[in-house]
Amino acid sequence: MTEKLPQFPEPYWRDTADLPTFDALHDDVKADVVIVGGGITGITAAYRLVKEGVKVALIEADHVLNGTTGHTTAKITAQHGLIYDEIIQHMGQSKARMYYEANTEALQFIEQTVNEQKIECDFKKQDAYLYATTNQYAQKLEKEWEAYQKLTIDGSLNESIPFNIRVNNALSMPNQAQFHPLKYLAHLLKVITDAGSLIFEQTTAVNVEADSQEATVLTRNGRRITGSHILACTHFPFYEGTGFYSTRMYADRSYILGIKTKDAYPGGMYLSVDQPTRSLRSASINGEEIVLIGGESHKTGQGKDTLEHYEALESFGNEVFSLENIVYRWSTQDLTTLDKIPYIGTITSTQHRVLIATGYRKWGMTNGTAAAQLLTDIVLNKENPYTTLYSPSRFYADPSLKKFFMENVDVAKHLVKGKLDIPYKNTNDLAVDQGAVVTIDGKRKGAYKDKEGQVHIVDTTCTHVGCEVEWNHGDRTWDCPCHGSRFSYTGEVIEGPAEKPLQREDHTMLENATDEDSGY
Repeated sequence: MTEKLPQFPEPYWRDTADLPTFDALHDDVKADVVIVGGGITGITAAYRLVKEGVKVALIEADHVLNGTTGHTTAKITAQHGLIYDEIIQHMGQSKARMYYEANTEALQFIEQTVNEQKIECDFKKQDAYLYATTNQYAQKLEKEWEAYQKLTIDGSLNESIPFNIRVNNALSMPNQAQFHPLKYLAHLLKVITDAGSLIFEQTTAVNVEADSQEATVLTRNGRRITGSHILACTHFPFYEGTGFYSTRMYADRSYILGIKTKDAYPGGMYLSVDQPTRSLRSASINGEEIVLIGGESHKTGQGKDTLEHYEALESFGNEVFSLENIVYRWSTQDLTTLDKIPYIGTITSTQHRVLIATGYRKWGMTNGTAAAQLLTDIVLNKENPYTTLYSPSRFYADPSLKKFFMENVDVAKHLVKGKLDIPYKNTNDLAVDQGAVVTIDGKRKGAYKDKEGQVHIVDTTCTHVGCEVEWNHGDRTWDCPCHGSRFSYTGEVIEGPAEKPLQREDHTMLENATDEDSGY
């Protein structure tokens, strides 16, 4: 790790917001609607419902706003990378226009809510830009510009951007926005509780019971929460029913630095379309401007040493800006569906009491808000023009069928590979604050040595479908390469779809760990 990088990851948003806390659920509860998940979708849906006089019970397994929403870059935009040409090719022009309209309406909803509620959340209109630095991606950007014209999306194709970056071309989408998402959502939480609705933290949903009249969430501590509908807004659905969502999405991880520079930021939000991607936007700390640099995407559990991703962003920051110091670093994870459009709606075509929202592809500020709009319209029995577009039961054979096979072949490859790999390290090889897959008594285990020199050992078999997790040094977590589950170094679940922790191993195993256990 370079001296400039903060030792531990901490998102800027959580460090600069005053967030409420809530008790855990200890009794059975009844409400009109049950919401599982305390991120932008769950909170926005609860806000909309209480404004309609609906009593809500919202539960969160950890702390509200500590998941993907708390680790975003917080761009509020309908410019989601190279998406519109692709949707036109595979779903048609009408669906592409609907996707644009749904996300534009989400931006408008956020702006309207900020104004109506007088929320101080650094909301600011910004133009958004995609840029290409190679001929290959410049041609793709030209195709995307053609898609904008077909869909009558406001934009322009430009030759440059105001940074020390040589670009072939850049595509703008004006009048987008950025904000501080946690300040915005903390205000909505107050509106929800002031209206008499309930919020519980440290309350994990594990199962669902539903019939034609009502639905009940069962929690890990044996409590029951019942309402007319359940909204599963949990990043990965905590309950899949017969939807097989773990086979229809993959998890992708990316990294963010918050830096101070000597240069004034010229405004705008930027995303490269080349690989590896680079994202830029500004934020402020007590009136002082910082720049958020993001990128280095890879499938969860399948990247290089995670610190190398942060270091690559640091190098980019040094090239583009007069970088003074790095004040924040963090990583984030999101899910991508087979056709890149989120799944929002009834969990299956026959189960109408349980609704889900997932697969935002890192564009959760607008997709998550659009999801809240659609879910609440379903609950309130209101018409919504985007029901078919986002339907979780949809299926487009091209490219969905090909993508389905590719993703599941990838899962099978990692499932087999993890079982055959022979670790070459043992616990004696670990330095302080280092983790690795090791061999103990001839068996594959995960070990992390903390600052006090204590070694924490876990079974590396993911509790979801049995793939082997890998060590993520940048975040000190165990990450699954198959479906994206993440665990703390002590084995606790950080992100699903896994529900159970990794099995912790007895420290007496170390007594039997010798150099002969190193594999080769």
